Amino acid sequence: MYYKGSYNMKKMTIAAAFAAFLMLAGGCSKKEEVFNEPYGQGKSALGIVINTTQAPVPESGNPGVEVSIKATGLVPYKDKLILRINGEQAVVKEVTETGIKAVVPDNASSGVISVSVDDKVVFGPIFKVTGYLSVDPTFRATNGANGAVYQRLVTDDGKIMLVGSFNNYDNRAAIKPINRIVRTFQDGSYDASLRSGKGANGLLTRIIALPGKFVVAGSFNGYDQRTENISNITMLNTNGSIDTMGVKTFRRPTQTDTIKYFPKFNGGTDGGISQMYEQNGKVLITGSFRYYVSRRYDRPNKYETRDTVILDSTEIRQIARLNADGTLDKSYRFNTATNSGLPGGNGNIQSYMHKEGALAGKLLVYGAFTKFDNTTAGYITRLNPDGTVDPTFNPGGTGADFKINNASYNALTKRYIITGSFRSYNGKSSEYIAMLNEDGTLDPTFVPKKVEGSLADSKQLNNGLIVVTGGFKTYGGVIRNGFMILEKTGALAVGYNSTGIFNGWLGDVIDTQTEDGKPAILLIGSFDRFDNEPVNNILRLVINKEKP
Repeated sequence: MYYKGSYNMKKMTIAAAFAAFLMLAGGCSKKEEVFNEPYGQGKSALGIVINTTQAPVPESGNPGVEVSIKATGLVPYKDKLILRINGEQAVVKEVTETGIKAVVPDNASSGVISVSVDDKVVFGPIFKVTGYLSVDPTFRATNGANGAVYQRLVTDDGKIMLVGSFNNYDNRAAIKPINRIVRTFQDGSYDASLRSGKGANGLLTRIIALPGKFVVAGSFNGYDQRTENISNITMLNTNGSIDTMGVKTFRRPTQTDTIKYFPKFNGGTDGGISQMYEQNGKVLITGSFRYYVSRRYDRPNKYETRDTVILDSTEIRQIARLNADGTLDKSYRFNTATNSGLPGGNGNIQSYMHKEGALAGKLLVYGAFTKFDNTTAGYITRLNPDGTVDPTFNPGGTGADFKINNASYNALTKRYIITGSFRSYNGKSSEYIAMLNEDGTLDPTFVPKKVEGSLADSKQLNNGLIVVTGGFKTYGGVIRNGFMILEKTGALAVGYNSTGIFNGWLGDVIDTQTEDGKPAILLIGSFDRFDNEPVNNILRLVINKEKP
């Protein structure tokens, strides 16, 4: 019955299709009816043709250079056509039957050449604007990481530790597993000596060095073969293996006690850790946690044959300091009367710790909070090394008027740069970005321009320039595609803003140098395009002393 029914159905389908064909054929034999255009005649095509695959001449150059592209159909519009390079209007020098020539404008950045007449646009090839920044050819991690890179740590032997969300680095994971942690040489090449095994089973955001050890933190509960008894933080040996301790397990009287190995760093949190710092041999952490957790391994279980691990927890929100063995340091931001931590912020927090100078040990706290330790705070405050609120930090009566996404500090310029969704700081206009003095007051010499879009990350370099990324399209009316470099006054830095599309966010911008000693900056984070070229979350840029 099944096969017969299927066959009959197939015949019916063919018959229906044939009938439809006859109807269409019959329709074609009828005289075609003509209707009037209800909206009149549309605009005629420009007739401009540009071959987008044919490179401009030259293919790259500085602002001020003359560039020409092949095109036809331009002459009828030569008195009103406009040529732009990545959105910035250029001065047209010549229009012929076969092409157009124009001068690259001062504010141009790498991107598509376009020709427009009135409201119609014809796109052409890409022109690369050259400037002070270029990709460093001596950086050997050409394939980068396949996930975000959150932090870079330089070790005592001059090597580099990277942590993040990646599970491949420079395509080396086929040789051995690379999960969220990798060691490299200064030139970015892979160092296979790290014995991290399977690595972390979740995100690693931070790594610090203690004497003879590393501590890693983030959002994970397993490392290598240890798939339990870890809560977002653990200690490693310098070879990358987890640091363990042997504990005698208790059995029933008829059984023999055995030794079982547990992570030596016995402490953690119930939520993710976003930042971590070494402070006088201790470990200071900040994040989205509410409880500190630890485990007891030395209690016998009288009723079951399996081993017992007892989990203890102590309420301590957002900020905590741990001893080197993972125990909670109750001398830091802790109320012994209530056996709990201080209130912290009434919204999410991020942090930055000062490492040197008069501010060493102080912790800048910023984010999405309007109160901190039950006291009004305008999305930013600073703590003393003992965890108390620093009264010398004065953001004024209101501080920022909305959340701060990112804050950084430069010890040479003695300035903070903050970016976020705010539009004013202590009542004074400063949209999305501001420069602060060491005492938290607004630096009026930095005057930001109008931003179309959003700002995410910012960092001031040792030379005073400020790297900014985000979801913005223009800055001060000038086309900028998610990446720009500002002067300390807030103006676009001349010669540094030639790069095209940037896509992603930066975890850090690090002053460094190339293998041949030229000044450079290292970008790490989560980004897949720089200067409209594909990249993979880590990139080193040469700062050329003179424009190429």
